[in-house]
Amino acid sequence: MLRATLKSLLARKLRLILSTLAVVLSVMFVSGSLVLTDTLGRTFDNVFSNIYSSTDVQVTAKSETANDASGNPAVALPMPAADVERVAGVAGVRKATGAVFVTGARVVGKNGKIVVSQSGQFGGSWNGEDETTKLIAGAAPSAADEVVINNGLAKQGKFAVGDAIDVIARSEARKTYKVAGIMQYTGNRDSMAGETTVLFTVATAQQAMLGETGVFNLIDVKGEAGVSDNQLRDNVKAALGPSYVVQTGEELSKESSEAIRGLLKYFNYFFLGFGAIALLVGVFLILNTFSIIVSQRTQELALLRAMGASRWQIIRSVLIEALLIGIVGSLFGFLVGMGLGALGASAFTSLAKMDSAGLGLPVAAIVTSFTIGILVTMISAVLPAIKAARVAPIAAMRDAAATDKPLTGITIAGGVVTAIGVGSLSWGLAGAGSATLLLVFGGVLLTLIGVALLAPLVSRPLVAGLGAVFSWSVPGKLGRRNSSRNPRRTAITAGAVMVGIAIITMISTIFSSLSTAIGDSVEKDLQADLIIYGQQTSDVPPIIQPDELKQIKALPQLQTVASVTYDVVSLNGKQDFVLAYDDVPAVIQVLKLHAVAGRIDHVDSGEFTTDEKTAKDRKYTVGSTIQVTFAKGMTKTLTLVGITNSTVNGNGVVVSNTDAQAGFSFPQPIQALVKAKDGVAIGDAKTAIEGVLKNNPEVSVQTKEELVGSSQQQFDVALVIVQVLLFIALGISVLGVINTLLLSVIERTRELGMLRAIGLRRRQTWSMVTIESVVITLFGTVLGLVVGAGLGAATVTALKSVIGFGAVTLPWGYMIAYIIGAVIVGAVAGLIPAIRAVRLNVLNAIAYE
Repeated sequence: MLRATLKSLLARKLRLILSTLAVVLSVMFVSGSLVLTDTLGRTFDNVFSNIYSSTDVQVTAKSETANDASGNPAVALPMPAADVERVAGVAGVRKATGAVFVTGARVVGKNGKIVVSQSGQFGGSWNGEDETTKLIAGAAPSAADEVVINNGLAKQGKFAVGDAIDVIARSEARKTYKVAGIMQYTGNRDSMAGETTVLFTVATAQQAMLGETGVFNLIDVKGEAGVSDNQLRDNVKAALGPSYVVQTGEELSKESSEAIRGLLKYFNYFFLGFGAIALLVGVFLILNTFSIIVSQRTQELALLRAMGASRWQIIRSVLIEALLIGIVGSLFGFLVGMGLGALGASAFTSLAKMDSAGLGLPVAAIVTSFTIGILVTMISAVLPAIKAARVAPIAAMRDAAATDKPLTGITIAGGVVTAIGVGSLSWGLAGAGSATLLLVFGGVLLTLIGVALLAPLVSRPLVAGLGAVFSWSVPGKLGRRNSSRNPRRTAITAGAVMVGIAIITMISTIFSSLSTAIGDSVEKDLQADLIIYGQQTSDVPPIIQPDELKQIKALPQLQTVASVTYDVVSLNGKQDFVLAYDDVPAVIQVLKLHAVAGRIDHVDSGEFTTDEKTAKDRKYTVGSTIQVTFAKGMTKTLTLVGITNSTVNGNGVVVSNTDAQAGFSFPQPIQALVKAKDGVAIGDAKTAIEGVLKNNPEVSVQTKEELVGSSQQQFDVALVIVQVLLFIALGISVLGVINTLLLSVIERTRELGMLRAIGLRRRQTWSMVTIESVVITLFGTVLGLVVGAGLGAATVTALKSVIGFGAVTLPWGYMIAYIIGAVIVGAVAGLIPAIRAVRLNVLNAIAYE
């Protein structure tokens, strides 16, 4: 039986290749994502190990809003210089050095734009050369207007020693400095991870980055000989108390790496999600392939039964074929995924200007790839194997034609699975605590499977309707009838197309609805004519300088200018965003706010307001109190004095501008809402504001239409990325159409020969097979559009009150494009089967058994 199985498998090489390719594409996403995240994880491990390689112990002030003990980069809590002396006097300390080093030094390039770095834009104090830094050109900064920059920044911005360089610091507006020196890190690194670094004199760094002199945000501690880092840490911690974070270099490296790996985990989930979709589509292909093969091998299997083969041997024969395909497909899928993962890691590290850790072979990727690939193939082959075992020996003595079985069982199963899927999705969207995501994803998956099971029920009428478009010719009529001949086979083939199209349509519907909701909310709730803001490209928000805001408010073309700032705080022990307005009445006007309870016309220190929805969700009433610890360490109890109506643009907790100035990481305005005076053209008002902002490359001024357009553009970019990835899954479904039609052509060899013999020409044969392919692809596409639009509409409706969706907006443009694409893809998918059909020898085909 084993020898017969292997010969049968090798005798059908095209089927073997197509089935294996489905497994390859299914597994490649999984292995690629695991290899990518493993490589990036080890790369960041090396980066942080190098950064803290010369650190014995580091001291920082404890922040309640930091994400972990290593600190939130946007938070810079100052410590008085006296703390350095305290640390220096601790037992075991050889040297304690106060330093300034924090994100927030944005460099203006020679093109007038900010030098962008996703890895951070750091500013700090030059404390001399040490084990990690060395000057490679120029000298140390000795004057307040001199800086040292890292070589990565020098190359990116094309700066040289002696050049002028403009810097926007955390606490200062744009200011011109002179490049006194250029430095590198250990190992001749231009940067540690692609960041830009500007180092000032100590006093200048304190003022520019921390807002006051005589303070530092970290203390570097060197231990005496014979004192371990852990002992040194414990000594310093005991001396300073709980208000400080004291860590060894090893702890800092480990926590920083874990924080990055936490982000990579979600990155991994993203790609694994697409891998799951590809696997689901692959199941349809493999299931259909083996089902057709079993049907075509009825006489062969019957002869084996007649010769004494047991049912278990037949089942084992089919499963061995599946096992071999699964092993080979998993191997190549892992190798292709490993290559893609390595390519992605290389592109990332090259873009971030980091040294890659090199390609590794993570055990998890190997085990997962082979486990998934083999299991999916084996599971897909179980039902066809059982069907093969039921072939009676007597079938070998006659020309057994496949007969259609009643659809009652599969229809009932489809209805049950669909009902469970819809119920799970509804429960998840309604909010089910920690299980919400699982219920939503499970509900979508079960709904897709349920619809696929119900597809045979609707395949004949729907396929007949779609095929009617092509029935104006004899080949068209034959193609339509062939596509509806076997509802199960057509439904499974179209099901693979349906899954991909449904998910794309669902995501497109959600994005289109959200994009429309943004436009509607801006038009409805925002009374501002112009909005001043910038796109945030790092952990430092783009800032409108206070002097610039003052000049803008003085412009004669403007009636109202209201600025907004926000920050992360610890609110009742949990991280949360809070807002602050410099001119509350002006904000009330431009955001169309009104009081629902209490007063909202002004917010004094120690007070806050919130919107109606937030108050309801958190059970706030006028007079309720909250405890807020601000980024700079200030803790205050705030009292609710007013509740506003809920709008998309003005929701959340609003604290006083006084408290924001004292406690926010960046108390400067981050956004400004502007209303022009009556009779002033908005274009003229915009030009006047641009004149004030000409020296601030971080922010720009936009009309409401431009704001909506830029916001919607972000959704369009995200949607394109999702579509590109899902098209790979659709590629598997195309393979399914090709595979099904090829096997169908083989199955209908005698029929095709008879058609050719009675006058069907080669061109007509080509048209017949191509139309069959197009009809099947269109059937799957239409089914996917209906299901995807339904799932998307359900999601938008369920989340309407949570996220602020408006009415459901269907992506008609995309949907029409998908239908046109289905016709093209169907024609391409039918190309190979059509070639095979037209090349059949008529006499041999008629005599084919």
